[in-house]
Amino acid sequence: MKYILVTGGVISGIGKGIIASSVGTILKSCGLHVTAIKIDPYINIDAGTFSPYEHGEVFVLDDGGEVDLDLGNYERFLDIRLTRDNNLTTGKIYQSVINKERRGDYLGKTVQVVPHITDAIQEWVMSQAKVSVDEDGVEPQVCVIELGGTVGDIESMPFIEAFRQFQFKVKRENFCNIHVSLVPQPHTTGEQKTKPTQNSVRELRGLGLSPDLIMCRCSTPLETAVKEKISMFCHVEPTQVICVHDVSSIYRVPLLLEEQGVVGFFCKRLDLPIEMRGRKVLTKWKEFSDRSDRFLEHVSIALVGKYTKFSDSYTSVIKALEHSALAINHKLEIKYIDSADLEAAALQDEPVKYHEAWQKLCSADGVLVPGGFGVRGTEGKMHAISWARKQKKPFLGVCLGMQLAVCEFARNVIGWQDANSTEFDPESKHPVVIDMPEHNPGQMGGTMRLGKRRTLLKSNTSVLRKLYGNVDYVDERHRHRFEVNPELKHHFEERGLHFVGQDVEGERMEVIELDDHSYFVGVQYHPEFTSRPIKPSPPYLGLLLAAVGKLQSYLLKGCRLSPRDTYSDRSGGSSSSSPESEITELKFPAVS
Repeated sequence: MKYILVTGGVISGIGKGIIASSVGTILKSCGLHVTAIKIDPYINIDAGTFSPYEHGEVFVLDDGGEVDLDLGNYERFLDIRLTRDNNLTTGKIYQSVINKERRGDYLGKTVQVVPHITDAIQEWVMSQAKVSVDEDGVEPQVCVIELGGTVGDIESMPFIEAFRQFQFKVKRENFCNIHVSLVPQPHTTGEQKTKPTQNSVRELRGLGLSPDLIMCRCSTPLETAVKEKISMFCHVEPTQVICVHDVSSIYRVPLLLEEQGVVGFFCKRLDLPIEMRGRKVLTKWKEFSDRSDRFLEHVSIALVGKYTKFSDSYTSVIKALEHSALAINHKLEIKYIDSADLEAAALQDEPVKYHEAWQKLCSADGVLVPGGFGVRGTEGKMHAISWARKQKKPFLGVCLGMQLAVCEFARNVIGWQDANSTEFDPESKHPVVIDMPEHNPGQMGGTMRLGKRRTLLKSNTSVLRKLYGNVDYVDERHRHRFEVNPELKHHFEERGLHFVGQDVEGERMEVIELDDHSYFVGVQYHPEFTSRPIKPSPPYLGLLLAAVGKLQSYLLKGCRLSPRDTYSDRSGGSSSSSPESEITELKFPAVS
C-alpha cells in the first residue's frame, strides 16, 4: 500500500480537496486502484450538525455517513463509493480511545496523546486504506490522505505527529507528502511572493515532515525564477515545485498536474507499477474541459435557497447541474436567489432586493429548490414553486423542495390555506408533511433517515422513470427527518399531483410529478450525491433538458442524446472521439 499525504499551509480552503482528488484521478487513469481519506481536526464526531455556512454542504454517503464535502469531490473525480470511516475527525479518534480506556484495554496505563491517540490515528488509516471502494471489490493500491486545516493549527498537531511516526512505520518508498501552499500576488506590485510558502514549509519540516512535492496555488502561472527560489529555500528540486494556477474548470487540474510530470515523479518516488501509455480516462477529462470552454448556448437555472451567500453550501447540487449542462452542450448560469427575498416582508423592508429576486426568478429557464432545514425562507420557496407551477416553468424540488411543493399544492390547488409541515407549524389542521416515526427529537446528530434507500417507480407513464432508463427501482441517498403524510395521498392524486415513487413498504412518498406540465418533479432523496461527470443524475438532467426545450425529443429517442446535442458543431472544433462513441459514453443513467 502506498500513502500520499496532502497537507496545506498559509490559509485554509486553498484547494487541497481538489488537488487530492486530481492526484487520485491521474493515478487511477494509470490503472491503479485508489482510495481517499479526509481528516478533519475538529472535535465533532461528524459533519451532520454543521450549519452550511461553517463548512459548506454536508455530503451523505451510501452507508448514511454525514461527512465533509471533500469526500463528494473524491467520489465525483474517482467514481468510487466511500464509507463514513473515510472521514476521520478528532472526535472519532478521541471517542474510540476513551471507549477503549473504559473497557480496560490499556491495562491501567496513563492514556496520552502520544502514543495512544497517535497510534489510534495510524491504525485507523492503515485499516481503512485496505477497504475496497470500487465495484470490483479489489483492495486499493494507493491511499490519498488529505489533512484538513493548516499546518501549525493547534488542533491538527496530533495528526502531524502521527504521520511523522507513520512515515518510518511504512518505510520511505511507501509514503509521500504533498504540501499545498499559497503564492500571493499583491496587485500593488504584481510580483509573486514566496515568503508565505517558505515559512509554511519551514514549519512543516520543524514538525518532522519533509514535503516531496510543493504545489503552489497562484492566480497566474509561476515564473521560472519564483519556482527556483521556492526550490532553493524549501530544500526540493525545481521539478518538485508544481504550479496549480487558477483555471477555467476544476476538471483541468488533473491535466495541469499531468503536464508537469507528477505521474513520473510518483513512479520513481513510490516505485509504482505504472505503464506510461496513452491513458483514455485523461482524454475524457480533456474533452470535458475543452468542451465546457467552447459552449455558445446558455441555460439559466434559478437556485432558490436560504444559504445562497456561500456557494459551497450547495456544492453537490451545483456539480449535478454542471454535469447535466455538459451532457446537453450548454453553458450553465446559476441565478442564486435568497428565498427570504421573495417574501412579502422583503417588499416592505428591502424593496430593491425583492424586485431583483423576482426578476432573477422570472428570467430563469428552470427553477430548483434544494434541501434545507428550518422555517426561514420557506414561504419564499413556496412562492417560487407556485410561480413555476402556474407558468409551467421546469421545476425540480429536492428533499425540502419536494415537501414544500406538496404544501404549496395543498394550499393553492386543494384549498387548505393552513397546510404546512409539522416542522414549521406543529398546530396545522392540514399537516401534509409530518415527522417520521423513527425520528428521535431529543438528539440531533445521526438521527435522520440517512444513506442509500430503495425507491420503487411504479408508474409506467412517469417522466422520471423514463429518465432513469425505465427501471423498476432506483437506489438513492437520503437525509431527512420529515416525510409527506401518506394518509392525505389520495387528495393530491385526485387533483393531478401523483406520487410516482414510493419506498419498498409503500409508506413513504419519494417522487412527485404533476400532470400537464413540461417538468414538475419533486424527489425526497438527494440525487446530486451520486451524479458524476460522465453519468449525470437523471432528475437534474431532466430539469436541464426541459429548460432548453429538448426533454420530449430526448424521451422519444429512448433517452439518448442525438449526436448534435451530445457534441454540438456550434460549440467548437474537432475532437478525438466521434459522436457515436460519445453517445455510448453518455447512456443515461447508470443505476446502482
